[in-house]
Amino acid sequence: MARTALSQAEVEDFRETLCETATRLFAEEGYEGVTLRALAANLGCSPMTPYRYFENKAEIFEAVRTSAFSRFADAQEQAAAGMTEPGERLRALCLAYVRFATNEPHAYRIMFELDQSQIGEEAYRGWNVMLGTVQEAVASGIIEGDPEIVAHLLWSSVHGLVALHLSGHLTLGRSLEELMDALLERELYHLNG
Repeated sequence: MARTALSQAEVEDFRETLCETATRLFAEEGYEGVTLRALAANLGCSPMTPYRYFENKAEIFEAVRTSAFSRFADAQEQAAAGMTEPGERLRALCLAYVRFATNEPHAYRIMFELDQSQIGEEAYRGWNVMLGTVQEAVASGIIEGDPEIVAHLLWSSVHGLVALHLSGHLTLGRSLEELMDALLERELYHLNG
């Protein structure tokens, strides 16, 4: 008997479910624990079914990472929406970064811990929101410096705190929230007034 063709919506639904399962398995077992056979077992389908939707594990993780970067960029754009003052927007972007990472820690780890050689445009969309805001802040004279360097330093500071928090290494008596407040006050203090 011939297999019934799936609708585009059914294909997309299965791909999304498979990517969600891959993210969960990554959290539980690490990258090596995510195999197409393990995915099939978790999805209750034939071991060959995932191959109908993805060529291999690398393609699955590329889709997972692209989706995560897209959601991250959406969060950055939403945080910046409607804010005209660059200093307020930078603060909102940093806090949105932390919120995304703490709400979606497994996706966040996949975004930044796995090989970045195949990252696409979605990976840069969130960065461009931060960079554009820093450029505006420099152009308006509220901060000084090369916009790309300032944006990289701010991004790496937030990323470092988040990475330490998510890995359980932020254990020296200060919380992520406390340190984010101090970072924003220290780095952006001159943007308050």
